[in-house]
Amino acid sequence: MLSKFPHHKPLQATLAACPSKATLGRHLAQRLVQIGVNDVFSVPGDFNLNLVGCCNERNAGYARSRGVGACVVTFTVGGLSVLNAIAGVYSENLPVICIVGGPNSNGYGTNRVLHHTIGLPDFSQELCCFQTVTCFQAVVNNLVDAHALIDTAISTALKESKPVYVSVSCNLSAIPHHTFSREPILFSISPR
Repeated sequence: MLSKFPHHKPLQATLAACPSKATLGRHLAQRLVQIGVNDVFSVPGDFNLNLVGCCNERNAGYARSRGVGACVVTFTVGGLSVLNAIAGVYSENLPVICIVGGPNSNGYGTNRVLHHTIGLPDFSQELCCFQTVTCFQAVVNNLVDAHALIDTAISTALKESKPVYVSVSCNLSAIPHHTFSREPILFSISPR
């Protein structure tokens, strides 16, 4: 894998190199490592990190490692593009965590149209599309609920062996919060 992606750092190495802060982004990354995700496939965009580059979202959606996979895409533009791949892994009963770099948490309820949308001030358009091809959807737009939403999404994907949708507001990932210091629930992957 490393030879194909010369700028690629496995998720475990990235976590080890970062200072130990109890942030939403670190919590999400640690939870992915705990379930066996070493590589997160993404398409570069302004609301996500380029962890392992792919040529398009369809490649990212079919990513899986050790029985579970993860992809990161941008809000709406990337989300709608990866929808076909997520539908495919849904039909194949594969657990994939689809992480979307969502709108700024301060943007909810403002009735503003953002770039990366379909031109409407309603941020639920993408979520509605994912409801039929994922077994759980989480919109993380505050830190208080983030820990529970992320852990519920991941455990549901593993239990149901289906993809889940997790939208994380782009301004929250680096903010520390006391809930991320709690001991995590242990996950297990069911043998196939």
